[in-house]
Amino acid sequence: MRVCLLASGSKGNALYIESGESRLLIDAGLSARELTTRLDRIGVAGEHLNGLLVTHEHSDHCRGLGPMARRFGLPVHIHHDTHAALSRVGNIPELQMFETGEVLAFRDLKVETFPITHDAAAPVGFTIETGEGKIGVATDLGIATRLVTQHLRGCRVLILESNHDEGMLQNGPYPWHLKQRIRSNHGHLSNHASSELLEGLLWEGLEAVFLAHLSETNNHPSLAESCALEMLAGQNVCRPEVILGCQHRPSLCFSF
Repeated sequence: MRVCLLASGSKGNALYIESGESRLLIDAGLSARELTTRLDRIGVAGEHLNGLLVTHEHSDHCRGLGPMARRFGLPVHIHHDTHAALSRVGNIPELQMFETGEVLAFRDLKVETFPITHDAAAPVGFTIETGEGKIGVATDLGIATRLVTQHLRGCRVLILESNHDEGMLQNGPYPWHLKQRIRSNHGHLSNHASSELLEGLLWEGLEAVFLAHLSETNNHPSLAESCALEMLAGQNVCRPEVILGCQHRPSLCFSF
């Protein structure tokens, strides 16, 4: 298994997951040209992708969805309400609609979908499982519900949102209504909330944590990282590698 955040932040998000038989994208929030370039940087040809999963319809997750699907003939797995909410996506040759809570069989992968709280039509998180272990993906969520925590338990790799520093958001340039949206139960997880979620997911098999969707305006990589590392330093259950997502280049890849 190999995991890489191709892009992560308010301007575009995409996650690459590779197993023995599968090469998946979760979200396509950059142009098809830029996504192809970033795949090339980690040694993956777009022609070798097998499918694309969609978390929700916001443009920073779907900007390149239609072009990627058409260019590489990718089946797109998407909630029907999310598809209905998409604008200007164009023709998608192969649509695979799912319901929240449905388990998808995809080559050598078992993909479970679960609901998250965000201001979108039908936002979902994913767990992806093979014989090598489980990967959990939960970004763009206002709160970590009990159901979210339940689905993310027992993962070897986690991709968790760590969107903003509460002080930077409070004192930053955003208008009040946008600050309220970000802090709401349908907004984004702060660094502190992300670390609290991570603390509840620690177990001896956890090997890596990707911190995702960091705001360029209301966060700093060092703040997100230090918040997670401070929590991890106070426990002796596991010592996962902490990997930061970045808006402008692919993250480090983690293999297991």
